[in-house]
Amino acid sequence: MRRFSFVTCLLVFFFDIHFSFAQNTTVTSTSKEKMQEFMNMRFGMFIHWGPVSLRGTEIGWSRGHQVATNDYDQLYKEFNPVLFDADAWVRTAKDAGMKYLTITSKHHDGFCLWPTAYSNYNISATPYKKDIIAQLANACKKNGVKFCMYFTILDWHDSNYPIHNDGKGVSPDGNMNAFMSTIKNELKEIISKYNPYMIWFDGQWESPWTDEMGAEIYRYVKSLNKDVIINNRLGKEMTAVHNKEVDYSKMIGDYDTPEQKIGKLNMDFPWETCMTIGTQWSWKPNDQLKDVKQCVHTLIKTASGNGNLLFNVGPMADGRLEQRQVYLLKQMGNWLNIFGESIYGTNGGPYYPTNVYTATRKGNKVYVHILDTSVKELQLPALPGVKVLKAYFINGGSVTFKDSQTSYSVTLNLNPANTISNVLVLELNKPAITVPLTGAATVEAGK
Repeated sequence: MRRFSFVTCLLVFFFDIHFSFAQNTTVTSTSKEKMQEFMNMRFGMFIHWGPVSLRGTEIGWSRGHQVATNDYDQLYKEFNPVLFDADAWVRTAKDAGMKYLTITSKHHDGFCLWPTAYSNYNISATPYKKDIIAQLANACKKNGVKFCMYFTILDWHDSNYPIHNDGKGVSPDGNMNAFMSTIKNELKEIISKYNPYMIWFDGQWESPWTDEMGAEIYRYVKSLNKDVIINNRLGKEMTAVHNKEVDYSKMIGDYDTPEQKIGKLNMDFPWETCMTIGTQWSWKPNDQLKDVKQCVHTLIKTASGNGNLLFNVGPMADGRLEQRQVYLLKQMGNWLNIFGESIYGTNGGPYYPTNVYTATRKGNKVYVHILDTSVKELQLPALPGVKVLKAYFINGGSVTFKDSQTSYSVTLNLNPANTISNVLVLELNKPAITVPLTGAATVEAGK
């Protein structure tokens, strides 16, 4: 057997580390500080909007299905959202307690909400003509909300992209080299013009797109602005609608994106659930909306799992947000005005979530979110290696707290109780983040 010197082995070791890091783009140049800033915000607004709002069907997906392709592709000629008010949208987000806003600058139908030089299918060709993206970017800056942009990879309208959602499969007339060039040009355009805080990619699952292409685009975006945060939908590995188990080392991007499902508790890899306030992403007449309790509980459960919530609204064709959606979001904001300290800047845990309660933590505090407001008594597992110095409710009311070394017995006396969720605070004698995750509690409901 050949013998190697210590120095040679050390060089090989560092080469292996460097090579492995180079292959894994999940942690490339986005700093931990930038990602922590993003995750501390916990709550953002997603907006799916475009000419399809004239038909009330789903954006992108209804092209060639619910709406004939030729009809869908001509909708931009009618698109004139004269009541669009960027400041009103951003104020709605801010009143809801949302810290960032993400707009579908280009969805799978290929329509661009900015006057791009690389496609004629854009906002400048509509009767409205004005740059939607510029107005939103400016309104976000003015109101202290982070401006982010959704950008599709696939484009069923572009002849260079070889799939068109028409059931005909991959077209031999496609040209992925030309298509990649268009994507890069459009990305350079939006980064230089609008300086998005984050780019939310999508549409990478179809066969013409490869992980190698995704890694190339990731590196390209970072070469334009190293601080832009990028989600994981440049590559194939993601939890998405299935909320499946994944290999995070194979992800291309900075964080995971479970869709229409609350992500699993994960203290090691950042994630953001995207979810609709109703049943579809773009505006739908008489859509069935979630009630305020569902909305707030979705946010609580997401934060308790150590994730962010990107909550979607679909504006109407005239540019307005539907008033009942605005009202729901304002109610979420009202709850956050009281309990926001238990959401923003927190980590998930240390209790595993249950249907009755979940938990977040920050500093030396554990926030126990009581989801079942009929509960009068909780039996919580004792947190190992800590002492609870104080127990109280954020919104007032008395607490009887007993520590039996193995469990905490908590009697809740709230008057009046919050009908959505009450938050019990446990102040510890050490940083809460140092406490290991702890199993579910036994709950005696209705007492």
